[in-house]
Amino acid sequence: MWRHTPGRSFVTGVEGADQNLPDPAVRMADSASAAARGGVATHPILPPPPSQARVTPALEPPLVRPLRPVVARRILAGAIGLGLLFQALFVGQLAGLNVPLWVAGVIATGWLLAPRPSRVRRSDVWLPAAALTFAALVAVRANPALVTFDLAAAVALTAASLAAFAGAAVTTRSLAGLSLLVGQGLALTAAGTLPVGPARRGLRGTAPALSGGGRAVLAGMLLAVPLVAMFAILFASADAVFGSMVAGLADVRPDLGDVPGRMVVAAAVAWCAGGLLVLVVAATRRVRREPAPLGLRLGPVEATVVLVAVDLVFAAFVAIQAGYLFGGMDTAAASGLGYAQYARRGFFELVAVAALAGAVVVALESVVADRRRAYRVAAIALVALTGVVLLSAGVRMALYQDAFGWSELRFFVVAAIAWLALCLVAAAVGIATGRSRALPAAIGVLGLVVALGVNLVDPGSFIAEQNLRRAADPAAVPTGGSTGLDVAYLAGLGPDAVPALVSALPTLPPQQRAAVEAALEDQRAALQRQVATSGWPSWNRSRERALAALAPLTGP
Repeated sequence: MWRHTPGRSFVTGVEGADQNLPDPAVRMADSASAAARGGVATHPILPPPPSQARVTPALEPPLVRPLRPVVARRILAGAIGLGLLFQALFVGQLAGLNVPLWVAGVIATGWLLAPRPSRVRRSDVWLPAAALTFAALVAVRANPALVTFDLAAAVALTAASLAAFAGAAVTTRSLAGLSLLVGQGLALTAAGTLPVGPARRGLRGTAPALSGGGRAVLAGMLLAVPLVAMFAILFASADAVFGSMVAGLADVRPDLGDVPGRMVVAAAVAWCAGGLLVLVVAATRRVRREPAPLGLRLGPVEATVVLVAVDLVFAAFVAIQAGYLFGGMDTAAASGLGYAQYARRGFFELVAVAALAGAVVVALESVVADRRRAYRVAAIALVALTGVVLLSAGVRMALYQDAFGWSELRFFVVAAIAWLALCLVAAAVGIATGRSRALPAAIGVLGLVVALGVNLVDPGSFIAEQNLRRAADPAAVPTGGSTGLDVAYLAGLGPDAVPALVSALPTLPPQQRAAVEAALEDQRAALQRQVATSGWPSWNRSRERALAALAPLTGP
């Protein structure tokens, strides 16, 4: 076992014992002598084999401890099972019901293999439920951007759940600690099933049928094969009926189809899953502990100067917004643009400014040595000014949408504005209360909350309904705005928008109705092809609702 005591060296193997080393110079001398004697280097991931147990210098312990054969066999069985499950659910299928089933399988396998009693921290008990929630949303929505985010969130939360099963604190970790944990997880995933080497010795003891009489039967069968083949050839030459039967057997060519490809996928997934399961079962303190703070430190004076300088730039911009965007001053005289043109631009840049300012605050909070009152005041001032910048971006976006309607990009920008606003509130509270260490976790959780809200709103259906309403009531569109209906764009929103488009058909002018019906027929044909070429693992609620809504329409 790996142990570390101040003033002692690490000893590998079962029979090693800690030895007192009086000072670093002696430890260095011992390290040099061990190297001269041909000492065995320790691997950063795998534990050294017991046969190579030696006294080594005080180094970091490996990521995982040695595995008993019975535990290694369980990990190997779990990894193979997950690999076979993955190929059965995903090869030749679309993303749908297979995603929550796979995530549930991974979480259940990790939980069953995790040491008892469970070492999951109270702050991390929400991770498996969140992973299953976002995995289930993949089977509910069909919007490509939303499905991509939900899938990424499900994968990240599943990995975080496995780390929590291993005893690592995830939610309460610092940003540096999370980065280190991600690197360790990737390293173990790449190492795959290498740490389950002891399983080979255990597996040899699980085949008693091959000992004694079993080996004799196998040897006899190997000797009989050439004799059987020779006599079969002679009999086939002597008798036509026997020869036709033998020829029929020789013509049997099993159609493997996609079996080889599936087995390759299963093996690759099993390899990676084995590494994660080893993390769950055998993670050492090197994985579970919070790393030491970074050596980079910034003094309070320097940090305050940075914040004050940025505050002055933000204050100047906010003053201009107060006069021209919110106060109604003459924008044409100042910039040559009318108010509508002035107010309907710049929201993307302002969202980027708000995100960058938030990153500056989080970065300073992680490296500042002493949070004095002047620093806290300057930081909270930057948060407040960033809130005004974000408000300016929101107002500009609202004016632009009133004029030109909704799109997916504009919808997700609004969602990003909402997320950044919540993050600014969390930052202000964290700085004021001295709990800024929890900011990275708070930012991540708030992002998941906003993403859950976006899923509940259903962007495709919402955008279609809003744009159809604009087309039905052109008088509600501001002067200079667009009143047309982009049928091609609405049809490109995918199955989520189909029920709204079908419901709006009776209210559309004849020309627009014909264009929408043609687009819906193309959508129906595409959905029917998808259903015909995929199985039940690809089931998706939005696709099923779209097909049900299209059923009453005439068409092939």
